[in-house]
Amino acid sequence: MLADTKTVTAGAAGGESGEAMVRPAQPYWNPYVAGFGLGLVLLASFVIMGRGLGASGAFSSLVVAGSNAIAPEHTRANQFYAEYLGDGSKSPLMDWLVFEVIGVLVGGLISGTLAGRVRSGIDRGPAISNRARLFYAFGGGGIMGIGAKLARGCTSGQALTGGALLNAGSWAFMMAVFAGAYAMAYFVRRQWQ
Repeated sequence: MLADTKTVTAGAAGGESGEAMVRPAQPYWNPYVAGFGLGLVLLASFVIMGRGLGASGAFSSLVVAGSNAIAPEHTRANQFYAEYLGDGSKSPLMDWLVFEVIGVLVGGLISGTLAGRVRSGIDRGPAISNRARLFYAFGGGGIMGIGAKLARGCTSGQALTGGALLNAGSWAFMMAVFAGAYAMAYFVRRQWQ
């Protein structure tokens, strides 16, 4: 969990130079307001770009671009990779999802900075070490990435976009994600207590 305050050094306009002052972090948005805003972003994505949101496809584009740089013959011979290469006239990185993910990262950094919530550190409970926390975080992220490829989309592509289109598979995916998360939470809850 992020800290409620952030220490900043006052400049000439804010007080004596070098004196530290504590500025409270901005409160989190109401989840209903944020959800409504996300719905508007999804609607705008359909209207402006003609497609919904997603993220896992951007990482596939990155893998294909890297594979094509190292072993182009293998990449072109692989049916999955070939779909990302198309006719070869443009880089797989010149894809809508790649730019969307870059925008999410930059927008998140700007938003966090303006809210006073950007800081370095590892969020963890008192019963777990930094090493174990990172192991579980990267392990869980890796499992989620594999699951996203097996499910043909991540939570933003399947749940948001597919759910908004009333895709039955997307609704089943999201129910499975929540059921799996609740089931796993029982086993790891002590790490946060």
